[in-house]
Amino acid sequence: MKNLLLVIAKGLVKNPEDVRVDVEQPNEKGVVVYRLYVAQSDVGRVIGKQGRIAKAIRMVMRSAASRKRCKVAVEIAE
Repeated sequence: MKNLLLVIAKGLVKNPEDVRVDVEQPNEKGVVVYRLYVAQSDVGRVIGKQGRIAKAIRMVMRSAASRKRCKVAVEIAE
């Protein structure tokens, strides 16, 4: 799952070497939070107009997680 998020994000940004993903332990609801860190200049590229790219990334991650029967959330940070 982490590798999937890294591949997607690195394909979108101009500075792929600055892309980093941190994975948190499941919370009380069983949701695993993936925090995506990109360079400040690339945040707009990952979020997209009206958040469309961010929504698409979250949808792909949720679909991949459902195959493994787990719940995930993706947060985008600088």
